[in-house]
Amino acid sequence: MTSSAAQTSPRKRAGNGAAQRNDADDIGLDALVGHAGYAVRRFQIWIFQDFIKTLGEVEIRPTQYSVLTVIGANPGLSQMAVAKRLGIERARLVHLLDSLEQRKYVKRIKSKTDRRSHALHLTAQGATALARFKRLAAEHERHVEAKIGRENRQHLLRILADFT
Repeated sequence: MTSSAAQTSPRKRAGNGAAQRNDADDIGLDALVGHAGYAVRRFQIWIFQDFIKTLGEVEIRPTQYSVLTVIGANPGLSQMAVAKRLGIERARLVHLLDSLEQRKYVKRIKSKTDRRSHALHLTAQGATALARFKRLAAEHERHVEAKIGRENRQHLLRILADFT
C-alpha cells in the first residue's frame, strides 16, 4: 500500500484542506477486518468502478471485455468453451454475445463439425474496438498500480494466478 490514508475510506476535504471523517468511518468492522473475502470483495468493487469509469466512453463492461479478449485471442472457440473458461453461465453468455453481435463486434458461425454449436469470431469492427478497449484497460491497470503500488500489484497477480 502507498500510505495509511490510502488504506482507509475516502474522506471529504473540509474548506481548510483537513480530511473530514465520513459517518461510515465510525462504524467498526469487527472480524471483517481479518477476512480475506471481505477485503477482496471491497477491492473488486473499487476495481469494477474504476474499470467502468475508465472504459465508460466506449460502454464496455468488464465481462464484455473479457469475452471479447478471449474470442480475439482464440478465434473459432465455441460458446461453451468461452463460458467454461471465463466461468460465465451459458444463458448469461448468450445474452452477452447477443449484445456484442448487435454492436457488430462478434459473429457466430455455425460449426462445421457440430450443428448445435457456433464458432465465435471478432468482426473487423470488433478487432478494431478491442484494440481501443485494451488501451483503455491498460490505463485502468495503471490506476490499480497507482492505488496499491507496482510491487503489490505484481504480488497480487501472482497470488491470484491460481484462480484464473
